[in-house]
Amino acid sequence: MSADNQMEKLIIENVMKELAKRGLFGGEAEKACAEAVQAIGAAAGAGNAGFGNNDPIEVPDISGVWVPNPVNLDAIKAMKETTPARIGLFRAGARPKTDAFLKFLADHAQAMDAVFLDVSDALLTKMNLFSVQTAAGDKDEFLKKPDLGRKLSEEGRKMVEEKCQKNPQVQILVVDGLSSSAIEANVPDVLPVLTQGLTAAGIKVGTPFFIKYGRVGVQDEVGMLLNADVVISLIGERPGLVTADSMSAYMIYKPSENTVEADRTMISNIHKGGTPPAEAGALLVDIIKQILAAKCSGMKLNLQ
Repeated sequence: MSADNQMEKLIIENVMKELAKRGLFGGEAEKACAEAVQAIGAAAGAGNAGFGNNDPIEVPDISGVWVPNPVNLDAIKAMKETTPARIGLFRAGARPKTDAFLKFLADHAQAMDAVFLDVSDALLTKMNLFSVQTAAGDKDEFLKKPDLGRKLSEEGRKMVEEKCQKNPQVQILVVDGLSSSAIEANVPDVLPVLTQGLTAAGIKVGTPFFIKYGRVGVQDEVGMLLNADVVISLIGERPGLVTADSMSAYMIYKPSENTVEADRTMISNIHKGGTPPAEAGALLVDIIKQILAAKCSGMKLNLQ
């Protein structure tokens, strides 16, 4: 299959996937899209390439240097070795080269999945996390109205009060945020190291749980509800075209109605290409010890 046909096929398949995800699929729309994919495959000599019955699309490799006759090839190679940024890919006229554009589409689709897909029940069961929801009723409302992600639903508040230990020194939250992929990829390694490290240090850890459709600020309500000394949220970062698996950890000492963002201590870029998950867990234990000792977090901690 030619690169142009492959690109058309990838675009149509992503459109079909997004329509299905939003519940807008079915009938004539599904039939038309499926016929289009099949027609592209047939035109390329691929035979019956209907949706769901074709070979997987290979994502192009963009690790090479495509600039023709560069003045300093070694410099471009050195830059590409130190960053995943899209360097040295050149262009076709005013547009990206086909393989570069295909890689862009694939990375964009992965970022969309990270935002729109939910954290799996299997992960929550594996990590022994019960789940509560914020005041956001669904994913669309969560994305359009950030304030709703900063407060628990009434049912969520009741569950937290019923199931969680009160007055912990540290309350751990796992929050989907803007990347379910980040939670799936990192929490299995970060959470055990974090809880075991805190327990080994003699620190009382509350009942960890998962918050669906959550923003960073929801940790304030949880902290006040449980009277926690420190609340730490492991939350999915907004995905980009380099990685959709990056997670952050936000920590705050005794949150209140007067909490501002400068009161939070944050570690970002927790993923296999940044701070490795297990290493991040150990680092967070050390930071929480500092917060407890100083009885403050954020800018106040930095000034200690």
